[in-house]
Amino acid sequence: MTQANDAATKARILAEALPYIRRFHGKTIVVKFGGNAMVDAALQVSFARDVVLLKLVGMDPVVVHGGGPQIEKLLKQLGIRSEFVQGMRVTDAATMDVVEMVLGGAVNKDIVTLINQAGGRAVGLTGQDGAFIRARKLLIPSREKPSELLDIGQVGEIESIDPGVIDSLEQGGFIPVVAPIGVGADGLSYNINADLVAGKLAEVLHAEKLVLLTNTPGVLDEQGKLLTGVTPRQIDAMLAAGTLSGGMLPKIASALEAARAGVKSVHIIDGRVPHALLLEVLTDQGVGTLIRSR
Repeated sequence: MTQANDAATKARILAEALPYIRRFHGKTIVVKFGGNAMVDAALQVSFARDVVLLKLVGMDPVVVHGGGPQIEKLLKQLGIRSEFVQGMRVTDAATMDVVEMVLGGAVNKDIVTLINQAGGRAVGLTGQDGAFIRARKLLIPSREKPSELLDIGQVGEIESIDPGVIDSLEQGGFIPVVAPIGVGADGLSYNINADLVAGKLAEVLHAEKLVLLTNTPGVLDEQGKLLTGVTPRQIDAMLAAGTLSGGMLPKIASALEAARAGVKSVHIIDGRVPHALLLEVLTDQGVGTLIRSR
C-alpha cells in the first residue's frame, strides 16, 4: 500500500468514527476487562490506549476488571488449595487476603499504570473506597438439597452501589478502574463476580453502554455461529434451551439485568481482537454480540 493510500484509509476510518463520537459524547461506557486481554501484554497496551482515546474524544469510560488466573497463580505459590462449589471459589479468610492483594493491589495498579502511560488519568478503586459497593454474603442453594443454603465464605452479592465516588472522578477528568471487592455491614470484604459488578455499575451510572470483553467471539447459537444482535427475549429462550452455559452465564445474567434496567446497549465482544473496544464503539464493523434493551 502506498503512503497516500495508507493516509486515505486512516482518514476514512476517522470519518467513520465521527458520528459515533458525536452520539456518545458525554456518555458513560462501563467496560469489563478480563480474559485473554488481561494476560496478553500487547492486548493490555492496546486496551489502555483505547480507553484513553475514548476519554479524550469526550466519553466517560469506567473500567471494571477481574483477575481469576492471577489469583490462582498466587494461591499456588503460597500453597493455598483452591476449592470450588458450583464454579465459585470458596473464599476463606486466607484466600480473601490473596484476592485483595491481587485484585485491589497488583492487577488494579497494573491497569492504572498502563492507562496513565497511554496519556490518561486513571484512579484505582475497590468497593471499599467510600464504601461505594455494599455487599452481603452470598449463600447458594445445594444441588442435592435445594432447600439447603451453602456458605462459601467471603463471596458476596451486591446489596447497593453508590455512584457518588465514580461521578466525582468522572467530573474531575479521571478514568475509574474498579476492582470487584465489596464491603459488608459487618466490615468484612467480599469477593464479587466482576461481570455482575460491571452490570450493576452500568445500571446505577445510567450508562449508555456496557461492554464485556470475553475469550469468545460473542454469543453463539447452537451451531456455534456468532449472533451479532439479540434481544433479551431471545437470550431467555437460549437459556431455557441450555444453549448458554459455563463462564458465559454470569456475563449473560449481568447483560440482561443491565439491559432491562435501562442501559441502552450491552456488548459482549472478543477481547482477543486488538482494539476490540474501539471497533465496537466507534465503527460500523463491531466484533461481538449486541444485546439491545428491547
